[in-house]
Amino acid sequence: MKKKLLAVAVAGALAAPGLALAQSSVTISGIFKMSLDNQRLGGFTRAGNNSETRLADDSSRVLFNVVEDLGGGLQAIAQLDWRINFDQGADNIGGNNHVGLRSKTLGRIFVGRQDLHYFNRESNLTDLAGSLKADSISLLAYAGGGPVAIAAATRTPNVIHYTSPNWGGFTVVGAYSTNPNYAGAVAGVGAAGSVTESDIGSGVRRGNAWNINPNFDGGNWQIGWSHWDSKNDGGVGAAVLATAAGGDQRSDRLYGSFKFAGFKVGLAWDKSKIKAGATSGLITGGTELSNRTAWSLPVSYVMGNNQFHAHYTRARDDRAIAGDNGARMVALSYQYTLSKRTSVGLTYAQIRNNGAATYNFFTGASLGSASANAVAGEDPRMFAGTIRHAF
Repeated sequence: MKKKLLAVAVAGALAAPGLALAQSSVTISGIFKMSLDNQRLGGFTRAGNNSETRLADDSSRVLFNVVEDLGGGLQAIAQLDWRINFDQGADNIGGNNHVGLRSKTLGRIFVGRQDLHYFNRESNLTDLAGSLKADSISLLAYAGGGPVAIAAATRTPNVIHYTSPNWGGFTVVGAYSTNPNYAGAVAGVGAAGSVTESDIGSGVRRGNAWNINPNFDGGNWQIGWSHWDSKNDGGVGAAVLATAAGGDQRSDRLYGSFKFAGFKVGLAWDKSKIKAGATSGLITGGTELSNRTAWSLPVSYVMGNNQFHAHYTRARDDRAIAGDNGARMVALSYQYTLSKRTSVGLTYAQIRNNGAATYNFFTGASLGSASANAVAGEDPRMFAGTIRHAF
């Protein structure tokens, strides 16, 4: 009798006007991914150790996706991307988070925080059990000889994001940020993207960024172009806006790939420029601070449960900076899928920096070890064993 009464009470609570749980669906998914890796810095001339073995999280996350049918083919959507750093026992909600609307005929629009531009590279090496640090983004998404991230090489905050309907394989992404503000960390006023708007009454330049990304997917081939243009808020200070890290960015990425008989061959080409956003000291606003071209050739082969991935990536010398500051990167990965959800892999990656370059592995500091950052001319090398579980 008590069980029957409890069931009636629960059913009545869910049917109450204030609780619309039955009208929305919540899906929980995500990935857990960890690597045991060893990184060594070749050409090491500093005192102390030149290598370390470490456990490193590879961007594990839990995703909460909410969908509510509004009728007429229209849905309300929301996502919470909760990032979990397994080895450090830390977590944050700084992933791709948004709320918005979508329709098959009208497309999707949402507001929040989202990856923009930097990730289009056609390589699948890191999709399953390949180490994230071996991603070709290590060179493609950085300029200024290595240390300056394009589009922050992470999520852009304050974003209004639209994706068109799929017109026979053709889609367009258009995004606008009211304040990308990734120079906040450079200015010493908080982590990148953490500073809120403070335009009213300030009299300084109001920052913004926009991204346009048309793409055509032909089934076994695709081609696309992504354009990024950003300006930081003047509130970070003229001294920061006059540096490559805080200057105005303009970047174009062309990419494409072709699949045949288990193989996938791709190509990504990137040209990025940075100009001073303000006059400070000897630097005049509009001065070119970085002008770098990079490209990547990824190749993969899938045979049953076995996957083989490789890419060769090169960053040319930055034409706006004196010195030999280009770099080359090679990455190889073998991965085995134990099931649809679980895979394991072995990855090798090597970056060869020219004498004035400081390129390093993607997320090497944020998810690995800050002490593993390379100084000019050092050559990072990495071996990694990785396990990944999706749910």
